Amino acid sequence: MSSSSIAPRYRIGLIANRAHQDAPDSALVQLLTGSRHRIEALQPELIVVGRTLDAIGQMNLLPGYPHLVRFPYGRQGGLMKLVSRTVDADPERTLDAVIYLIDPVDPSSTFPEAVALKRQCVIHGKPFLSTLGGAQEWFELESIATGAAPDPALDERFRLGQEGIALIAHDAMKSRMLELAEKHFAVLDKFAFRCATGTTGGLLNQLAVKIKGEAGRNWVKPFLSGPLGGDAQIAELILERQCRRVLFLEDPHVARQHEADIQLLERAARTVTDYASCMSDIKWGDRWLSLIEERQVN
Repeated sequence: MSSSSIAPRYRIGLIANRAHQDAPDSALVQLLTGSRHRIEALQPELIVVGRTLDAIGQMNLLPGYPHLVRFPYGRQGGLMKLVSRTVDADPERTLDAVIYLIDPVDPSSTFPEAVALKRQCVIHGKPFLSTLGGAQEWFELESIATGAAPDPALDERFRLGQEGIALIAHDAMKSRMLELAEKHFAVLDKFAFRCATGTTGGLLNQLAVKIKGEAGRNWVKPFLSGPLGGDAQIAELILERQCRRVLFLEDPHVARQHEADIQLLERAARTVTDYASCMSDIKWGDRWLSLIEERQVN
């Protein structure tokens, strides 16, 4: 059976800011060349915004791939249409994930449609993958879920005993963070270190004491609370490549006084694009923790 006759298993929105398109070593090139074997195995339908699709064609990144769909250029509403498809309830139209390779200094990354795309992904439980590292990891983990063998080239990032993870939750999401941490305690416990902003860190350490006794007292390193600068402290860890992954359970329905600090943390994750990844919703965070436990390397 030819690949063109295989029904797509996933539908993924794809867009990259200009800085991630226009060089031979750009994030778009690295993603589509490095993950091409995963893409060919998963056969996702890629809904691609105009200029990004132009770049794919000009650099011959997915020659002959049968499941490419063009959306308009961003200035013609392509990004707005991705937002609509993210929330669409029709299984023949809705997106399963969004890959938006963001350049944080590109003004378009702060346009209303860009902000709305991320927000609606969080609300509707769709992975919002804004870095090369996050998108590569998504393709790897979803391939593992279908029975594929691990890619040895990615083994180092799955040696959890050498990795750090940040655990952050807004007030309305703290109970859900505790539920996730308790459900997936075994895999979180394998990370070299865990850190969190103030209150969340204290709650997680209480959970760890309940599970591990006194050995869990300092299970998480608590930084300052977000409004007092904890987001900035964790951002520095990401920039120094000491913390690759952030599980950040956001409450998208509440305006926050320290919104600038939250954006600072997210921009840090997007800046170290080949390294960092950020999970921002419960549904994907739960699935990610399950899949990474399967993929981990001792």
